[in-house]
Amino acid sequence: MKKGLRLTVNGQPYELYIKPKTLLVEVLRDHLGLTGTKRGCDSSSCGACTVMLNGMAVRSCSVLALQANGGEVLTVEGLAKGNELNSLQKAFLDYGAFQCGFCTSGMLMSATALLNENPKPTKEQIKEGIDGNICRCTGYNSIIRAVTAVVKGEYKEAK
Repeated sequence: MKKGLRLTVNGQPYELYIKPKTLLVEVLRDHLGLTGTKRGCDSSSCGACTVMLNGMAVRSCSVLALQANGGEVLTVEGLAKGNELNSLQKAFLDYGAFQCGFCTSGMLMSATALLNENPKPTKEQIKEGIDGNICRCTGYNSIIRAVTAVVKGEYKEAK
């Protein structure tokens, strides 16, 4: 039996009917077509599926969609303002903070959550903020440099 789900995703309200055991990552990818959120390990250990739910970073592979009922979700698709990338996205590009790109959306969402909570984190706090997001390509240094550049004000948000 399907249950009603109401969510606001990237500022857009949605109402759909889903099976009770449907995961948030499945709703985002399969029902809403927001494929920026990656499905990696299905055990909440790689971070590729990280999104923000009601302002907090969560692993969408471990959240039942119905647990998010009535909530607000921000995915990587919601970071840009139209065609203008946000400061973290720009810095990730400029600093080569990705290679294959599989972890990038989760890294961006974890870094966004960190900067929302602490706009001036230290290098150690940045490392802690992205801890649990696995990247097999970059060695993390370029990711840390990109976040640091945003913290230093080298990138401005689009108006």
